[in-house]
Amino acid sequence: MASKQGCGCLPFALGAVLLIVAWGAQQAVIPPLQVEQFDPRSPRRPMPQWGDEQFVIEDRPGGPADSMGTAFAVDRDGAWLTAEHVTHGCTRVGLEDGRFARPVARVLESREGDAAVVQANLTSPDALPLSDHVPQPGTPGYHMGFPAGEPTLVVSELIGSASARRGLSETAQPILAWAERTRLPAGDGTLSGISGGPVLSEDGHVIGVNSAATDRRGRILTTAPDAVVRLATASRAIDERPVAYPIAGISDASARFAAWLDQGVIRRIFCDVDESRSGLGGG
Repeated sequence: MASKQGCGCLPFALGAVLLIVAWGAQQAVIPPLQVEQFDPRSPRRPMPQWGDEQFVIEDRPGGPADSMGTAFAVDRDGAWLTAEHVTHGCTRVGLEDGRFARPVARVLESREGDAAVVQANLTSPDALPLSDHVPQPGTPGYHMGFPAGEPTLVVSELIGSASARRGLSETAQPILAWAERTRLPAGDGTLSGISGGPVLSEDGHVIGVNSAATDRRGRILTTAPDAVVRLATASRAIDERPVAYPIAGISDASARFAAWLDQGVIRRIFCDVDESRSGLGGG
């Protein structure tokens, strides 16, 4: 039986940074957000349990609220990946486009893992390659995103496969658990905002989406790679198979991150919640 080990009581929504990018003059004509759900699980086909260690990830207090996370291109024609908890419950979702947020037209959220495919009229000069392969424990991972809104590279070491439950849910999701080793730039602040960003393995593939972290224990949780690949396939929005190039250490990873930021391959993603839905507004 799986042991129950807490996760430091970190809220599930890592992207708890208030929206600071204007939606621009087109806000009045933003079309309704189309949200779909994908769940390959069934009573006859349950997903396998990956490990004995189990984490509990608390839901965001007060329900959905304006927030910020990370997204990355998986197809140059406008398909992006992020964390499901970054988009869930949002009235509008927007991808950073200069000083504004470009509205997202469609979101496909996984109920199997913390991942979502978003589609927007925003192309990318490059796309990151996905893999469902799980590396051996002890191998490094390179997490990229915007903790507290600032671009940061976090280097970790894989602990192994585990599972996580959201809040009071009885359904466990397969994850990978990582031990943080270092950051660029150096710091020890919250990782809030890195949610939705990619974690890359040594071979250059994306093997998960950043989902949660515990500052106290120095743990980072990412969505299981096979759950991400199943979602990407189900979306029918990803036609490319980008070439993966091995990462030659932290300097190489840092240089690639900087290039992807300059090219817009990795961007901030924003959740805008109407006051009546945020749990903070009046009746």
